[in-house]
Amino acid sequence: MKEIWHSREKEQKTEGRKRKDLDRVSKFISLILRHQPEAVGITLDEHGWADVDSLIAGIRKTRVFDREMLEEIVETDNKKRYSFSEDKRLIRANQGHSILVDVELPVAVPPEILYHGTGRKYVESIDRTGLIPKGRLYVHLSGDVDTARKVGSRHGRPVVYRIKSGQMQGDGYVFYRSVNGVWLTNDVPVRYLEKMCG
Repeated sequence: MKEIWHSREKEQKTEGRKRKDLDRVSKFISLILRHQPEAVGITLDEHGWADVDSLIAGIRKTRVFDREMLEEIVETDNKKRYSFSEDKRLIRANQGHSILVDVELPVAVPPEILYHGTGRKYVESIDRTGLIPKGRLYVHLSGDVDTARKVGSRHGRPVVYRIKSGQMQGDGYVFYRSVNGVWLTNDVPVRYLEKMCG
């Protein structure tokens, strides 16, 4: 009985290490596909697609990596950051790019209210200038308060803004929705913002 318990404990530790390794590689892939494809010597096409074999070869220069690991990262990523092409020869990040690519986001009618989570340190700037994409192509918005709060907590103590997205859309602002459910728009002026907590 003791041996079975030790065996299970060992399996859990191994699985935990494997998950941490995959999470680290996933962050590296995010950097490559959103911001710095040159970090592993690849290029993205105008729609953000990268050749899978080239991506794997580039990552292999710095660590052990193969197609099976890449497929596991894409399948198990809880934020659904990545998509394969139908034939799985290409891969891209679904949104969050700082480099100019068109990931063919569909224009969508937003709900009346969306949310944006941020850290306390950014509140003064947001209250003055509204939401701007900064280093990204779009402002990212959440469909619910909990998701926005989680996003905000990455930047310290979270603050959540309500976005009058229905009114914005009625005023001519365009919204997009990525395949993983993130809402995007070019900017959100102060008049459409309402601070909820912080």
